[in-house]
Amino acid sequence: GDWPRRALPCCSAPANQSRAAARRARGVTGSRWSRADSGRLAASAPSMAEAKGKEMALVTCTAPVNIAVIKYWGKRNEELILPINSSLSVTLHQDQLKSTTTVAASRDFKEDRIWLNGKEENINHPRLQSCLREIRRLARKRRSSGDGNSNTLTLHHKIHICSVNNFPTAAGLASSAAGYACLVYTLAKLHGLEGELSEIARQGSGSACRSMYGGFVQWIMGEKEDGSDSIAQQIEPETHWPELCVLILVVSAEQKSVGSTAGMQTSVKTSPLLKYRTEIVPKRMKEMIEAIKRQDFELFGQLTMKDSNQFHATCLDTFPPIFYLSDISKRIINLVHRYNSHFGETRVVYTFDAGPNAVIYIRKQHVDEFVEVVKHYFPPAENGEQFLKGLPVNPVSVSEHLKSSIQMEPVKAGIQYIINTRVGPGPQLIEDSNLHLLGEDGLPKQ
Repeated sequence: GDWPRRALPCCSAPANQSRAAARRARGVTGSRWSRADSGRLAASAPSMAEAKGKEMALVTCTAPVNIAVIKYWGKRNEELILPINSSLSVTLHQDQLKSTTTVAASRDFKEDRIWLNGKEENINHPRLQSCLREIRRLARKRRSSGDGNSNTLTLHHKIHICSVNNFPTAAGLASSAAGYACLVYTLAKLHGLEGELSEIARQGSGSACRSMYGGFVQWIMGEKEDGSDSIAQQIEPETHWPELCVLILVVSAEQKSVGSTAGMQTSVKTSPLLKYRTEIVPKRMKEMIEAIKRQDFELFGQLTMKDSNQFHATCLDTFPPIFYLSDISKRIINLVHRYNSHFGETRVVYTFDAGPNAVIYIRKQHVDEFVEVVKHYFPPAENGEQFLKGLPVNPVSVSEHLKSSIQMEPVKAGIQYIINTRVGPGPQLIEDSNLHLLGEDGLPKQ
């Protein structure tokens, strides 16, 4: 994606959010600077900050990262971001990974402005402009059709946008998906819009359409030239498969050498394997939806790993070739296969997006042991950085029998850290006005 970027340390909440405040960050919006009035606001309306005699509408929302198990790679229409195949993803929990966005609208603003991870960026980026234009168009359409919910006041005002990720941007952790989903969701709340928004999010970053929902989500490629049928759909909610857990093995938080947008364009032009892939995906999608509905971990795992491998084979088949997997990524793949073969079943599943970091799907009962296995074969660097982030893990011992079965040489500091998370909900509205990223002057809080 093209979410303009700057890396943040992973899982550190923005400086202006206390941990306790972050825990309260959920639910509905509708706060005022004079908090006595907060109760009177409708749940879906933006808050009005009465600062220095100005009237300013403010909304803050969060949106999740999603990790594809059937990958999206290649567009048939660059401008509208229409894919050459359907894809399917799992939405990760926002307690560990999220994008937070505040949008403010005021008649006093002279121009639209955006700040990402503490730095002002160019608001004229074509994909940002697509999202702004489409949301405003939808708001005008709803207003002219007499929809009582749409907030007409904000339509004529310039807006300020401030967005932060609590994980490394552009390290192959779907930061642009979370960022654009959050932007579109927050803009929609500002204008009082409900309903189908994934078509607009898609025009920011393709996979952003899947971050508009929680749980298990498919992006239907669609057939129409205008892209109106290329939308995301929830297959099952986040509550559907409670024992499914997710570990992210962060190998590198560096920005990738070839961005997804450029990589896809080259693959579409040069990879014969990509054309073959488009013929295989429809059957895979069907089987994957079945596996998820039945909670069939064996089938889910086989399909996920094969699809990840085929995606990276396609990158290798691109000319010149694209290498997203590092030597450590390949060692992780090896470790997973040796671990599974020791038990004679699929207990651990890997998938890699356009970057070296592994996303591991695993059932709850195997998390503790596999984390110990990872620590054994990739001993953490003693640099004071917390190796395990997110949900807690219980220390257990790894049997000598398992170690002798795996037979790999440990690589010190190969993995920077592990994030332990789970399947989570879609975008959320924030009710606590202390968590707005923009201050009373409409500028980022310091």
